[in-house]
Amino acid sequence: MFTRSKKLTFLSKVIPCEPCTAFFSTTRIVGDEPILVRDFIHKALYDPKNGYFSQRSKSVGVIDRSIKFSNFAGRKAYMNHLDKIYKQSDISWFTPVEIFKPWYAHGIAESILRTTNLSVPLKIYEIGGGSGTCAKGIMDYMKLNAPDRVYNNMTYTSVEISPSLAAKQRETVGDVLSHSSKFRVENRDAADRSKWGDVQQQPCWVIMLEVLDNLPHDLIYSENQTSPWLEVWVQKQLERETPSEIYKPLQDPLIARCIEILEMDKDKARKSTFVKNMWAKLFPRPQSCWLPTGCLKLLETLHGVLPKMSLIASDFSFLPDVKLPGERAPLVSTKKDGQSSDYSSYLDAKGDADIFFPTDFWLLERMDHYCSGWRTLPEDNKSSKQGKKRRTFTLDTSAFMEEFGLPTKTRTKDGYNPLLDDFKNTKIYLSEEDYYLPKLEEFKSESLNKTAWAGSTSPL
Repeated sequence: MFTRSKKLTFLSKVIPCEPCTAFFSTTRIVGDEPILVRDFIHKALYDPKNGYFSQRSKSVGVIDRSIKFSNFAGRKAYMNHLDKIYKQSDISWFTPVEIFKPWYAHGIAESILRTTNLSVPLKIYEIGGGSGTCAKGIMDYMKLNAPDRVYNNMTYTSVEISPSLAAKQRETVGDVLSHSSKFRVENRDAADRSKWGDVQQQPCWVIMLEVLDNLPHDLIYSENQTSPWLEVWVQKQLERETPSEIYKPLQDPLIARCIEILEMDKDKARKSTFVKNMWAKLFPRPQSCWLPTGCLKLLETLHGVLPKMSLIASDFSFLPDVKLPGERAPLVSTKKDGQSSDYSSYLDAKGDADIFFPTDFWLLERMDHYCSGWRTLPEDNKSSKQGKKRRTFTLDTSAFMEEFGLPTKTRTKDGYNPLLDDFKNTKIYLSEEDYYLPKLEEFKSESLNKTAWAGSTSPL
């Protein structure tokens, strides 16, 4: 189990030290009309003036120099060093790609090099690129290890919703002069289809590191195990700062699609219906479920505009100490007077708290197949649209880095390796078109621990 200190360090989700002076009021978040939970979360996190990430120019930290892990005797020395860095930096949190730079990004780059089609120019998109450390690390690796024509002809586009982080990325990557002509930042919402322009038919890579956990989710509720699901909306309360929830019949198309994807395996569900009904009668209880509708919307957009994309996504597969009820519930964390604390309701977050979710990689795989057009919902079966098959893998971060990275570079003198030993609640998801299936099969080397592989290793 993760303790509080372990969560803050090993998950690399550390809440800001700097105070926040201007939070949302209920009126500014919700307004006169109720809004869906995903819209409430989006405003609380990303509002240009008062959102959690917008208010903090230091919401993602940068370590000036790469950590020399081989200098540490073991875990205790490493932890003391990391604690010192946090205190000196006074920032919100360090991502794994930052703590383990350049080795984490080099592992991502190596996985791309092993599977990409080198006969066409390498095109990479990164969603939510943070401080630009991943982009610089990947481009550094390509410059040093890829054939000259691959590096010379590559393009790297970062799609970043935060203006302050977009500026930081330009600064970080711009440190290497030859990268500048190949790299650009587009300050926009990647899920907004209207901002992408025309469909691009060229093969490309999309990278999302610790992005899925901060995407808006919706919440559905039912009175008991057999009652129909209801949408949860948020409305302001007169003379009260904290808004309240109201329930409506299902009507939102995005929520409906997400529920249908969850319930694709109808036969399995029917077998348990009798037992479920009996159990509900004996022990009725309310239910709530968090739906990754923000992820679904993003995948629909990406597959629509980049139909030949390959995807690499890393994130948290579970989170400890979650106080909110419901499947896939988030942590809502803040820091006041130097002390971190978790809210018991997402409604308490008004620009002063991070809201982050665990990633259901089983569901992510199914949404990916659905959005690619290959796996359809029952009512879509008559449609002529049929996407190409995709090969998908879900790996523990340690397995991925053992295969593609240089784990010896993050090992201390006594053999302790924080990249492999500490990030037990993170996984990496790989998804590619059928074209790359032979190369992806090579990922499963004899040395790879097969228990580290999850999900499907063949098209659904």
